[in-house]
Amino acid sequence: MAVARIENLSFSYPEAATAALREVSLELERGEVVLVLGRSGSGKSTLLRALSGLVPHFHGGRFSGSVSVAGRDTRETPPAALAGCVATLFQDPEDQIIFDSVANEVAFGPENLGASAEQAHGRAREALAAVGAEHLLGRATRELSGGELQRVCLASALALEPELLVLDEPTSQLDPGGAEAFLALIERLARERGATVVLSEQRPTLPLAICERVLFLRDGRLVLDAPREQALEWLEVEEPGFLQAPGPVREHTGGAGEVVCSLHSLTYAYRPGEPVLEDASLEIRRGEIVGLAGPNGCGKTTLAKLACGLLDLQEGRVELHGRAGYLSQDPGRYVVCERAEDEVALGIDGDLPAARRWLGELGLAGRERRHPRDLSSGERERLGLAAVLAIEPDLLVLDEPTRGVDPERKRELAELLRAHVPERATLLVTHDTGFAAAVCDRVLTLPGAREFSGV
Repeated sequence: MAVARIENLSFSYPEAATAALREVSLELERGEVVLVLGRSGSGKSTLLRALSGLVPHFHGGRFSGSVSVAGRDTRETPPAALAGCVATLFQDPEDQIIFDSVANEVAFGPENLGASAEQAHGRAREALAAVGAEHLLGRATRELSGGELQRVCLASALALEPELLVLDEPTSQLDPGGAEAFLALIERLARERGATVVLSEQRPTLPLAICERVLFLRDGRLVLDAPREQALEWLEVEEPGFLQAPGPVREHTGGAGEVVCSLHSLTYAYRPGEPVLEDASLEIRRGEIVGLAGPNGCGKTTLAKLACGLLDLQEGRVELHGRAGYLSQDPGRYVVCERAEDEVALGIDGDLPAARRWLGELGLAGRERRHPRDLSSGERERLGLAAVLAIEPDLLVLDEPTRGVDPERKRELAELLRAHVPERATLLVTHDTGFAAAVCDRVLTLPGAREFSGV
């Protein structure tokens, strides 16, 4: 018996002019690892939300066809009633956190399903250990980096011991070692426990190595449903960008200019005696893109925020010459306007023509009047970047700007950043090594933080 069955599913979000999914049909068998690919806005997240019952119960909209999970029709079964057999990780882990305590966050699901407090916290410890995050057990969720939050949310999903595990961009904020170890864990989970895993990814190299089956969505339609080897042949012809490493984009345009931002001997701690940065120094000049890499929790985002003045200094000195613009890991959290064009115009005195030009530069032409929260994760990422670029900062700080961005849009972003290199200094925080190689003049690696063990 199939774990999940989708028949002729079509879905449109409220007030959307086009359907997010169109006549999609498929079955998921027990123990399968299924990879869902597609460009930003193709319907991947909507498909995953349908499997968890969030479409249509949470989002509303127009729904036709049927979805059944473990024999239950999702139109008649609310998401809470599916929690015992389906666990979901969202694209934005920040939106999934409920509790201030990591221990309570991961134990919440099992407790909700009737486990005793002792059993629930035991499962929480096991799940955190499985994702290499047992050391976070006593931490507050508000203190965690984006990558650490993603591990906590992964642990929360695993603690439910689901039949169907639905993962939307699960490695988008994990360092390369962590991503590899997590996917190895998913492969074991399917093989040893018989769990069915469905995951979407925009960095498909590692997932393609462990999946048994590939789905590809294009404009809401399922255009490919095939075993891995057959899918690789199809991708080579139809969507080669999903198989190829980013080509060389970087072209130096005359060398770096004056120093825009200097960081001197920065030390910062969120908890007394536990610094995430120690004696960090860096100069960033106009005319260069500097990459900042390192394992989750090593202080990359903290350094980026200190450079922009978004955190108060504790030790050290920051010298900033000019205006800073900062794109956070999750720009959707800061949306304040009802339309995309108004969001971009907010920082430039309401200049809508300029806002529309920047939306066009970022591939969002035609979405000017869409509500930002109706955009896909990759589209919201590009919307946030348009809003930051529109203010023409002297220092541009980008924190994981390729999260949820498909290969074609990623290359366009690299070309856009390189085209404007002489105008500013750019600091790029990223785990995307291919993107960093294509766009950065130099890459610095911060040490520290415990690596994902997957044991």
